[in-house]
Amino acid sequence: MDTAVAEPESESPLPRRKSGFVTALLVLAMLGTAGWAAPALLGFDTANRYTIALAATLQYAVPVGSVLTVLGLVLRRWLTTLIVGLLTVVLAILVLPRAIPDSPTPVQGSPLRVLSVNLFFGRAEPEHVVDLVRDGRIDVLSLQELTPEAVAELDRAGLAELLPHRVLHSGPQADGTGIASRYPLRELPLVPPTSLAQPSALIDLPGRRDVEFVAVHPIYPVGADTAGDWLRELTALPRPPGERETPRILAGDFNATLDHSPLRALLGSGYADAAEVTGAGLTPTWGAGWMPRATIDHLLTSEGLVTQEYSVLDVPGTDHRAISGHIVIPD
Repeated sequence: MDTAVAEPESESPLPRRKSGFVTALLVLAMLGTAGWAAPALLGFDTANRYTIALAATLQYAVPVGSVLTVLGLVLRRWLTTLIVGLLTVVLAILVLPRAIPDSPTPVQGSPLRVLSVNLFFGRAEPEHVVDLVRDGRIDVLSLQELTPEAVAELDRAGLAELLPHRVLHSGPQADGTGIASRYPLRELPLVPPTSLAQPSALIDLPGRRDVEFVAVHPIYPVGADTAGDWLRELTALPRPPGERETPRILAGDFNATLDHSPLRALLGSGYADAAEVTGAGLTPTWGAGWMPRATIDHLLTSEGLVTQEYSVLDVPGTDHRAISGHIVIPD
């Protein structure tokens, strides 16, 4: 009689062990992203130049966090995925609304076309700046890093004919700032003395209402001892006027993004950011070469003023991009 030979049972495959090295890399990347976001989220972004720099590039933490979340899902690191996913959601809620335009506001009043250009120590091509003024039918121009040589070059290119009224505080390197206007203006003392000039003026518009204008350029927080001065000069910018007072526009290089608490406080006091209102709040305005791009040039309007158009424009010769806005001052 044949004896049945039992076949050996097939062994069930052992579960794959997760690589500790891969897990460690993912955790380190998660901690790095959390450290990146912490200054802005926890309110210590003004502590020093490094926390200021981290907050300046916070919008890029959203795609980085999204990639890490997907990697965590693929690699089945569930706890890490949960933590980095929640952090990314919080950042997205904070940052992404800047790319969504507000509903249009119908308004009648005096139009005002504003342009702001950081000339990069006066090196921006003057003919291109004047072309932007001419083609955009600009009414008021804010110029930062305005040197005496740049004033002469801009006027040779035709700026004086287009915008003959001006308050120009030119200076060496980045010290100078100025306002040039199509309409008559009178200088105002709206900003106390700061490291870099920040002139202000009352612009006499053709309509029933005038507007106050500040050319903004607080000190850049890159030196070892500049963070305190940067914070002081940002907080020294004038708060918005009351409902019955003359409306106000702040335009220039703020050396701050919407993720810096001093600028958020300024917006919370009653100003609106033209880029955010029009859905262009994530469009960078500064950076060249290998450096990360940041949105540090702004056009702020007080309550009642309506931004109908906003654009970011390239300017040869400078590491900034110009910003332009079409503002309506209601009658």
